[in-house]
Amino acid sequence: MNTKSSPEPIGGSQIDFSDTQIAFSNKSDKELKKMAWLFSLMNKPTLTTIGSKLGLVALKLRLPFVESILKKTIFEQFCGGENLLDCQPVIDHLYKYDTLTVLDYGAEGKSEEADLDHVMEELINAVELAASNNSVPVIVAKVTGLVANEILEKMQSGATLELSEQRAYDRLLERLETICERADELKVGVFMDAEESWIQDAIDDVAMQMMEKFNHEYVVVYNTYQLYRHDKLAQLKSDHQIAKNKGFILGAKVVRGAYMQKEKDRAEATGKKSPIQPNKAATDRDFNEAIRYCVENYETLASCNATHNLESNRLQIELIDKHGIDKNHRHLNFCQLYGMSDYITFNIANAGYNVAKYLPYGHIREVVPYLIRRAQENTSVTGEMSRELSYIDTEVRRRGMK
Repeated sequence: MNTKSSPEPIGGSQIDFSDTQIAFSNKSDKELKKMAWLFSLMNKPTLTTIGSKLGLVALKLRLPFVESILKKTIFEQFCGGENLLDCQPVIDHLYKYDTLTVLDYGAEGKSEEADLDHVMEELINAVELAASNNSVPVIVAKVTGLVANEILEKMQSGATLELSEQRAYDRLLERLETICERADELKVGVFMDAEESWIQDAIDDVAMQMMEKFNHEYVVVYNTYQLYRHDKLAQLKSDHQIAKNKGFILGAKVVRGAYMQKEKDRAEATGKKSPIQPNKAATDRDFNEAIRYCVENYETLASCNATHNLESNRLQIELIDKHGIDKNHRHLNFCQLYGMSDYITFNIANAGYNVAKYLPYGHIREVVPYLIRRAQENTSVTGEMSRELSYIDTEVRRRGMK
């Protein structure tokens, strides 16, 4: 994922993540004050839960004043804009601070053929924009934006597809191949996002197909491994062995996960065992073990450590330093959501490692539900929100604004 030259070495253990001057150097006083206000609201779990539910309902009802409020608050904070053109100034601004961009078109849950084709076209446009920017090494493809969820669920269940369903599945493969072929031509990476457990196996299958076809000299396709699932560490290692045996490079985006409550509710409703880890400690253990595995096997496995957890980021930095690996090796990357965890992103960037912001964009009605889900899960799973707010407050005081 690397697209920059390496500055003088800075040991991972010596990075001061509490250096708020570096962390928020890209923010004006006005932007910092607004960020402090927004994060103080988000740090109240009850308010966040109620506000999220009301916001989603209001969006479905298409209440115009709600769209306006959301656009000036969470959309502006966490999104690049409503289209690719809107994203360009953000991309350029991030690159001034040695931070890369991962373009994330926010469409998901599509079912009509015209909508699915439109998503494919948008993703190809994103690939082409990425290729024109040294600072955009990867785009995101949500499989749920390229085929109806019902097809994936039926494929995973092992049921025989009807003729129309088989055609829809074949069309998914065609869309993915078209996107990945263009990405391969232009040397742009494609992150395939993870979804709920009842469709994830079907997504894993197509991800492995795409990796086997395209991931040879250069890694084009990355699958996403959610380590809050108790089976994903073993799958990561198994997929890596399959890749080595078949002669391609595994691409792995490692995350904690984004569907915890939904998974638990589904397991209770169906009487099945939950795929989620028994506790946070187990998630942290498997996540960090996955990071160790990726770093130790970096020559045959390209990875992105996509987390807001400070210790997991610090761990990868220390492992890179310990093994004497180039800190900007293209197989070892970090990523956080745009608008969150700036104290992690910009301090890592300042130290010369490959780090990017995950930049969602798209129409507000499509992107905000996705953002709300990510914000809720990042708050509940990582517990990093309070730490970030404290650093924002520290920088506000350092600038004499409080």
